[in-house]
Amino acid sequence: MAIQWFPGHMHLTQKAIAERIKNIDVVIELLDARLPASSANPMLAELTQGKPTLKVLNKQDLADPECTAQWLAHYNSQGGTQAMGLDASMAAPAKALIKACFELAPNRGGMVKPMRVLICGIPNVGKSTLINTLTAKRAAKTGDEAGVTKLEQRISLADDFYLYDTPGMLWPRIIVAKSGYNLAASGAVGRNAFDEQEVALELLDYLKTHYPALLAARFKLTGVADMTDELLLETIGRQRGALQGGKKVNLQKAAEIAIYDFRSGVIGRMTLETPEEFAQWLALGNTLDAQRQVKKDAIELDRKIRFKKIPRPDLRPSR
Repeated sequence: MAIQWFPGHMHLTQKAIAERIKNIDVVIELLDARLPASSANPMLAELTQGKPTLKVLNKQDLADPECTAQWLAHYNSQGGTQAMGLDASMAAPAKALIKACFELAPNRGGMVKPMRVLICGIPNVGKSTLINTLTAKRAAKTGDEAGVTKLEQRISLADDFYLYDTPGMLWPRIIVAKSGYNLAASGAVGRNAFDEQEVALELLDYLKTHYPALLAARFKLTGVADMTDELLLETIGRQRGALQGGKKVNLQKAAEIAIYDFRSGVIGRMTLETPEEFAQWLALGNTLDAQRQVKKDAIELDRKIRFKKIPRPDLRPSR
């Protein structure tokens, strides 16, 4: 199943960013530290091309510290880019964002040339929580749901520092299949865009390979690594009492439990991708996308050829 979610307000956000970026000095892209590349919007990369960028791996307290270090090194090796890990609820680290922005754009500052920063990211990545931490007040709406912010906001963090907040935005077509599942597992995709059981199976397939001990401890299981994904989901449901008539496991409820426990971090600190893994997924996604395009072009060409072979009726009035 391909997971796609691009509500109408996201199209408006795309247009707003394209217009706003002309007068922006630094771009802050908030990423989910548990899925840094999957939560990096390729459309934003195109829209903000050439602008100094601060990649912020948010929710690092939920992510695997070793994987976070790998991702920070990966992004810090890129030109015109800085990266830092962050827990948006922590006041002191959040203030480091302002310092990093002035490092990326040292010629800005003061009333004549105030710093203008655009903060963007996918839905439910924690932008509103971060902004409220920076301003020490509820300047932005927050919620554990994709798509809470709907309009652009300008927030003054200082007399010479303007922050422009934009609604969370995904992209119209996700070509990396694994990214779609990771985004759904994290809560970045609206619930009507995916099947919880399918997402839970994909999530457990990764976790049982990379974090079997954490799964075993959370759900009191043994032999996690040797279980099939389906058996693991069923066992989790049975352990947590997700039963229906005849003591049969309610797989939908079991899937919701697995996804919720991952999102909340109660299983443990986990990351769903490494730089090397994502590079492989992206290469495969690009290959499959190119193949799909070839087939699509062939079908369109065949349609045009068949259309031309059909004689058009002569609709001219007879004389």
